[in-house]
Amino acid sequence: MAAISGVRAVAGALLRAQGRGAWRPLSASAAPQQTLRSQTEKHEGMFKVTMLPGDGVGPELMHSVKEVFKAAGVPVEFDEHHLSEVQNMASEAKLDEVIDSMKESKVAIIGKIHTPMEYKGELASYDMRLRRKLDLFANVVHVKSLPGYITRHNNLDLVIIREQTEGEYSSLEHESVKGVIECLKIITRDKSERIAKFAFDYATKKGRSKVTAVHKANIMKLGDGLFLRCCEEVAELYPKIEFDTMIIDNCCMQLVQNPHQFDVLVMPNLYGNIIDNLAAGLVGGAGVVPGESYSAEYAVFEMGARHPFAQAVGRNIANPTAMLLSAANMLRHLNLEYHSNVISDAVKRVIKVGKVRTRDMGGYSTTSDFIKSVTDNLHPHYGV
Repeated sequence: MAAISGVRAVAGALLRAQGRGAWRPLSASAAPQQTLRSQTEKHEGMFKVTMLPGDGVGPELMHSVKEVFKAAGVPVEFDEHHLSEVQNMASEAKLDEVIDSMKESKVAIIGKIHTPMEYKGELASYDMRLRRKLDLFANVVHVKSLPGYITRHNNLDLVIIREQTEGEYSSLEHESVKGVIECLKIITRDKSERIAKFAFDYATKKGRSKVTAVHKANIMKLGDGLFLRCCEEVAELYPKIEFDTMIIDNCCMQLVQNPHQFDVLVMPNLYGNIIDNLAAGLVGGAGVVPGESYSAEYAVFEMGARHPFAQAVGRNIANPTAMLLSAANMLRHLNLEYHSNVISDAVKRVIKVGKVRTRDMGGYSTTSDFIKSVTDNLHPHYGV
């Protein structure tokens, strides 16, 4: 009973969360309030959005977003900040500036903030610290086939939900004796219940019928065992949604062999990082899959499979599809449905026609070619 009470407490907290930056779970009153707030803010002026270009091709992709937004007449004003460990543009002061911007905007669009492998006295990267300070506990990656782009598995439509504030990414490592490193994986009941509740709320809100909890409880009996028990307990509160479980290694194989069996998958941190990338490869790669991260107060939009693509920097060959689709999702989150549909439809139309495709999709077009084609396909007559 204590566990169920805890879950209900999490549900209550999420249901009470308001503001356009927060994850919006099921609520009878939230939609009218959000719509009214959106109309008021749009009437008053522009929507403010925090922007972090990140590393690698991130700045080029953000430029693409700005170009398309300008062509589509999107009422968004970007508050741009630069946070990069590899470009020596990372400090506590800069991190605080980003946090302050987020406190005002509640919404951000970010590129990949690359994490160097060298240990320089701090285990937690600035990317991880940013997500923890904002409590971005839920990472959502919608893996969906793009019409007109043929891959090994077509008509895929699945969602990966990843807890991203603990697990193996807790940054708790030490050398117990010389030559022996201990790396701690943290799993807590509160955060396991919270992500499980988020996954079932998401499935309910989006009209999905099945949630699969991915784990390794056969080996990590206490840590993953706790995560699995929390998912099972929360599942009992949603009798209309089918629930099953799958061990992580089997899940990888099943995704490659028969991905259509999955609907919504929920999992701890490291597994989610791996599965995000594996699933992105099923529909065309990191360049075509959007992603987003939520707390009760903030929303961050990004690429679903986070890669800096450093080898493509300055070559005008990066695929902006994932970032543009993520930007369109951001506009939908801001209740700018019209602009969201115009941009996402234009991107999908370009891909479906197939005349303009970047190298990762088997074509020869440049980033600039793709953006020009998208802007040419922005038709302002969809109806609001």
